[in-house]
Order: sequence, then C-alpha cells, then structure tokens
Amino acid sequence: MTEEPEQTTPDEQPAEPDAAADEGTADSAQGTEAEAPEAPAAEEAPAEEAPAEEAAEEAAPAAAAAEPAEPEEKLHPKEARKRARSQHTGETRPQRSPEERVTERQERRSRLAARRRSYRSKQRQKRAGSPRDTAAPFEAPAHGPGAPRVRQGIVVSAKPDKTITVRIDIARRHRTYKKIVRSSSTLHAHDERNEAHEGDTVRVIETRPLSRTKRWRLVEILERAR
Repeated sequence: MTEEPEQTTPDEQPAEPDAAADEGTADSAQGTEAEAPEAPAAEEAPAEEAPAEEAAEEAAPAAAAAEPAEPEEKLHPKEARKRARSQHTGETRPQRSPEERVTERQERRSRLAARRRSYRSKQRQKRAGSPRDTAAPFEAPAHGPGAPRVRQGIVVSAKPDKTITVRIDIARRHRTYKKIVRSSSTLHAHDERNEAHEGDTVRVIETRPLSRTKRWRLVEILERAR
C-alpha cells in the first residue's frame, strides 16, 4: 500500500510562517541585544578622550612656566637711544634758525640750573637740621681776590740768610678708594729776623714775589723744636 502525503488545510499552512516570523523576531531581538552594549562604548570613547585633552592643556602652561625665561638683553645707553629714535613714528620738528636754537639752549640751561639750585638748597637745609651738624662747622681760610693764603708747616732748613724752607704736610681721603693719602710740598718763606730754626712749626702767609723762589712770609712761630 502506498502512503498518501498528508494534505494540509488552509488553516494549518499560516502556522509555519508565523513560526519563522517568531524565529526572525527572536534573532533580531538577540542581534539588537548584542549590538546594544556596543553603543554606549562608542559614546563613552569621547568622554575618555576629553580628560586627556584637558590634562594636556593644563600641562602646557606648567611646562612653559618651568622653562627658564631668557635674560633680557642689556643695551648700551647709546644703543638704546638709537633704537628708540629708530622706532619714533611722530612728526619731525620744523627746521629752526641758529638764533632759535641758541634761545632754546639757554632756556634749557636756565631750567636745569634752577633745578640744581633747588636741590642744593634742600640738601643744605637737611644737613643743617641733622644732629651731627650741631657743632660749629670748620671754617676754611679765606681765599680769593685780595685774600692771601695761609699755610702751616715745619721748618726743614734755615741755613740761608732771612730765608727758611717749610714742609707742608697734606693728608686727604682718596675719592674712590677712601684711603688716607699723605703727601707733602716745600716752599721758601722770608724770615726777616732769622727767628725760625729747623724743626719749628711755623705759619706763613702768601705775599708778593720777594725773589726767584720766595712767595711766602713768616707770620709766627707756633711751636719750637725740642
């Protein structure tokens, strides 16, 4: 006997497509579930890169600050003035006549002189008010037209008649090194009565030329030699 194939009714045929559809839906759901975890990973990638970029931006100023600054170039005053003049973009001054230049120079000099006088007067007032200047200031011997100079020294020779040789000792402080520098000079003075002897401390005054080398005259003997 031959078996006849089973005949399906129209009601039973749609069942297979539904099963296939269910399988396709299940597969798509599984595929969606498989793909779903990957999406956040793609979205999280830029979030991880952002902190790295911020760290790089913060490190850049720190590295720049860590680098030693280049020393400023020290220019000679003449070179600095030359550069300043080369960068000048203003208008040039009109040409002036020689008389105008002389007048401008005189005005500038008078202005600077007035400034110096003001500064010196203030310095004098300041020194006068300081406690160290309470004592009487030292008065230097007057010197000028008609005022003869006065010197004090030691007689080193009295052999010539009416003439003595006086040594003047000078001690002053060096302007730069502040060290006491001692020096001496000799002069010939007229001694009318031959009163001074070697070793005496005398005072002489400037006078008219009395001989080829004598321009001084004995005033008094301050201390006799022992």
